[in-house]
Amino acid sequence: MTAPRTIEGVVEHGRRLGRELGFPTANLPVPDDMCAEDGVYRSRAVVDGAVYEGMSNLGRNPSVGGTQRRLETHLFGFEGSLYGRRLRVELLERIRSERTFPSVEALREQIARDKEQILKMK
Repeated sequence: MTAPRTIEGVVEHGRRLGRELGFPTANLPVPDDMCAEDGVYRSRAVVDGAVYEGMSNLGRNPSVGGTQRRLETHLFGFEGSLYGRRLRVELLERIRSERTFPSVEALREQIARDKEQILKMK
């Protein structure tokens, strides 16, 4: 991907799986015309004028039975609640495809590796 893709919207409640995995996420619906490939991205988010680096998953969450396409973004260094707040997320660089994992623990381990990889890219 050569140019950032941006999704903006109001943060919705999800299934809180990210929080259970140790990586709380802000969930945004994906516009029908969003043509970015599903996968995990290095991202940047703006909330209330503050900029945060982060990691985002664009897709349907096949490992946990997800069906609706959504964007889930974990903001590095953010504390607090984002529910109901406007968030703008730029997808900067895709680091891997979305895929199905054999267990929630395997998914958690991969997310930790994704975060480590993204932090090294900054």
